[in-house]
Amino acid sequence: MSLRRLLPSTTFLTATALALACAGAAHAQAAAPVERLHQGNRTSENVPVVPAELLERLNRYQNTRGANFAGWTQDGCLLISTRFAETSQAHRVCAPLGMREQLTFYPEPVNALTVAPGAADGFVFGKDVGGNEFWQLHWFDLATRQTRLLTDGKSRNQSPLFSHDGKQLAYSSTRRNGKDTDVWVGGFPDGQARAVVTEGGQWSAQDFSPDGKQLLVIKYVSASESYPGLVDLASGKLSLFPVDGGKASISDFRFSRDGRSVYYVSDEIVAGKPQEFRTLRRHEPASGKFELLSDKIPWDVDRVALSEDGSRLLFVSNEDGIGKLHVLSLPEHKEIALPALPAGAIGGVDFSPDGKRIALSINSATSPSDVYVIDLQARQLARWTRSEVGGLDSSKFVAPTLVRYPTFDKVDGKPRTIPAFYYRPAGAAAGKQLPVLIQIHGGPEAQALPTFNAAAQFLANELGVAVLVPNVRGSAGYGRTYLGLDNAEKREDSVKDIGALLDWVGKQPELDAKRVGVYGGSYGGYMVLASLMHYSDRIRAGVDVVGISDFTTFLNNTESYRRDLRRAEYGDERVPEMKAVFDRISPLKNAGKIRSPLFVAQGKNDPRVPYTEAEQIVKAVRANGQPVWFLMFDDEGHGFQKKANSDYFSAAMMLFLQQHLIGEGAATQR
Repeated sequence: MSLRRLLPSTTFLTATALALACAGAAHAQAAAPVERLHQGNRTSENVPVVPAELLERLNRYQNTRGANFAGWTQDGCLLISTRFAETSQAHRVCAPLGMREQLTFYPEPVNALTVAPGAADGFVFGKDVGGNEFWQLHWFDLATRQTRLLTDGKSRNQSPLFSHDGKQLAYSSTRRNGKDTDVWVGGFPDGQARAVVTEGGQWSAQDFSPDGKQLLVIKYVSASESYPGLVDLASGKLSLFPVDGGKASISDFRFSRDGRSVYYVSDEIVAGKPQEFRTLRRHEPASGKFELLSDKIPWDVDRVALSEDGSRLLFVSNEDGIGKLHVLSLPEHKEIALPALPAGAIGGVDFSPDGKRIALSINSATSPSDVYVIDLQARQLARWTRSEVGGLDSSKFVAPTLVRYPTFDKVDGKPRTIPAFYYRPAGAAAGKQLPVLIQIHGGPEAQALPTFNAAAQFLANELGVAVLVPNVRGSAGYGRTYLGLDNAEKREDSVKDIGALLDWVGKQPELDAKRVGVYGGSYGGYMVLASLMHYSDRIRAGVDVVGISDFTTFLNNTESYRRDLRRAEYGDERVPEMKAVFDRISPLKNAGKIRSPLFVAQGKNDPRVPYTEAEQIVKAVRANGQPVWFLMFDDEGHGFQKKANSDYFSAAMMLFLQQHLIGEGAATQR
């Protein structure tokens, strides 16, 4: 979860609460009655008034925005997602740096923007209510500017996919029983959808065959386990493809345009040899021909797309967090030279309908996400959006350096190293040690990338805080072995990686090992609580956003469609041995060990980590006599997507860090 998504206006509390919060005596504050305030959609406890000076300094950072590519419309324009008011909405851009025409205007953010090919002129989008993630799919007709609901209005619906002629629409839905995610297909625009995969588990559609008679699908079990199959749409027969080695991570299944072969990404065993990274492969079922197409790239591959005429294929390799775009000519699979691209993470990417251009989103540490177009024949790159950075001087943004620090175990006799992005304040005064904030990503099988992070920039440039963003074991992007190092009973090994980072901080002359804080969202919130549980003597403050506080209560209360997926990653609480592990490692069971100030923030409608996870850890840590700030939004779910909410949380977090991490005089120390 990005800090920018959580970034956030003012609050008003009683004079008593303000006096308590600013008294400077942590134990006096903890001993006082909890000051609980309801204001609109927001509930806060012991959160002081945010000073006007801090709000003013934050304002420009909170008004940065990004643009993300979603698809090509039939007239050669680009459909993008960006935010100009409270939430991200659909926009259209028709020329390089042209006007951004807003198309949707909802109080809730829209997602899953998918442009229809063929005769239908428009796009599908998803929208939920208050962050509950029970998305409904809607059709937006570009000719009439009318919208209509496509799904049942109750179930969770996602991953829309059109057939190549635009006459069929597939999507995933929990409509059948509320637990399993089936694949549904219907004629478009007026056909009735029917379930074509009802095998149980979480399924998604990957690609229609060129003639629209077959559908490639995948069952997702975990980050390291998925199963591909083929559905005959006339008979409804599902045929599963064999997986070499029995279990592998498989994704991005695509038909060749002649329908005779499939392209896909996998880390399956090849010729009896285990594969560390997810490589691009091609298989021709009739002949049995198999090719490895990216085996020379020792990194994971994803985001595969083919041009509609079948003459080109693109994919993206994730190389230490930096996206590298590759384009191959077909059928010879020869790499096509491209113009130089800005270094950063590559988001949405696809060919234009005629196959002559590629649009893509690029997000770097010093520039929010923007959309670019490559002319393949001319080998020219054009920028189509230039997102605002709140009027700030972007040349002063801090670019992180990639560091690797040793941890507790060894690989081939040498200490294992953990990668981390290090944002060092550019104007740090010589001889003064910097306070440190460690930001821990969620997932757990996600990957922190060097993308634009407005909070990190504010901390570095305005508050003089060094920010460290590690990819502890269990993170994606570093191979199959690394991904599995924190599974089940090895869960706390990733927490030890934070302990090793604290050791590394203590050896850096410019960093103050006595002023270290931790921040994280979702699984990263668990990591914050677990780090405080083990290292409260070395961590000055923690910020937990929508985090897990007890694995057993989390698994019992998360939405039913997610429960088995999370058991595959964390372990099954119904197994006594695993339940014992959860009791040993869960922060709630060990709240007495948390002896540092804590800030907990939560969305009331969170379907992934229920708000009860936040409430129970707040109560338990307060029982230690520790100061705990608590914040909950009634109209948010797993993270904060509305700007006013995000802005308020960001301001409150910065005040918390000023008081409990940086120390007195933080606002003027630089």
